[in-house]
Amino acid sequence: MNIVVLDGFTANPGDLSWSKLSSLGNLTVYDRTSYSEKDAPLIVKRAYEADIILTNKTPLTAKIIDSLPNLKYIGVIATGYNVVDLEKAKERGIVVCNAPAYSTSCVVQHVFALLLEVCNRVSLYSDSVLSGEWVNSPDFCYFKAPILELAGKTLGIVGFGSIGRSVANIALAFGMRVLVYTRTPKQEYASESLSFVSLDTLLAESDFISLHCPLTDTNREMINKESISKMKDGSVLINTARGPLVNEQDLADALNSGKLAFACVDVVSKEPIVPDNPLLSAKNIIITPHVAWASIESRQRLLDVVTDNVKAFLDGSPINVVNK
Repeated sequence: MNIVVLDGFTANPGDLSWSKLSSLGNLTVYDRTSYSEKDAPLIVKRAYEADIILTNKTPLTAKIIDSLPNLKYIGVIATGYNVVDLEKAKERGIVVCNAPAYSTSCVVQHVFALLLEVCNRVSLYSDSVLSGEWVNSPDFCYFKAPILELAGKTLGIVGFGSIGRSVANIALAFGMRVLVYTRTPKQEYASESLSFVSLDTLLAESDFISLHCPLTDTNREMINKESISKMKDGSVLINTARGPLVNEQDLADALNSGKLAFACVDVVSKEPIVPDNPLLSAKNIIITPHVAWASIESRQRLLDVVTDNVKAFLDGSPINVVNK
């Protein structure tokens, strides 16, 4: 079996091993192949002999899939699989599998890294000390920005899958009140400190709002001028889910006007971020380059799941199939 990894660098930039996968067939790994459908000829050229293709963000459109005569299996090196034309794959009898639930711990940790940076301003204070301000201070301590406690604050969580539930658990441990908006409330999780509410209630009552829902046609740009107007003045938005959940110009306007105190995003509408993204010049913004998922432990789990998926397919009992 010829196995081709089209864009392996983000999952494994060299600190992990492809050896388990290579034991399953003749493996070729490309660090990067274009994210653009315009480069279909290059994608087809690299994948032409493949029986098995693994992709993260390199698109496999209907046209590309139809150009690959040997293709039997597509493995997505991620949980989301919108880069693959599932209907065309199904029509061709090609199995498509994804890698679910490998990054929960890492994403949750990143959410609270962002949230605590907003509350404690560790970077701001450290930079001030290293620039000489503490050396020259007449007092044993000084204040560059307010320091906030999480205890007693309200965290609104949009989406209540494995990541949303884990974020809620940590928030409760900090002594926060948790409000959850989800299409499928799970009342067994409700308590004195955790309530399932409408989106309008969550927006109006939350000090911090963290997005943990998949992107759909109905929630695209759900964070926009109208929904932001319903938020508490001085609240904070955190997005580690999907960039297009947010209208970025509306968010930038809210930050620049002071309506929102801070925003922290790990994802944007177009990645890599483009120079004219309005968030790059907004006030009080923290942007990380889509790394919430990317601890070394998480990436190892990802490679393990991807490899196990391939092995199960070769054994005749595929798992994590998304185009049944």
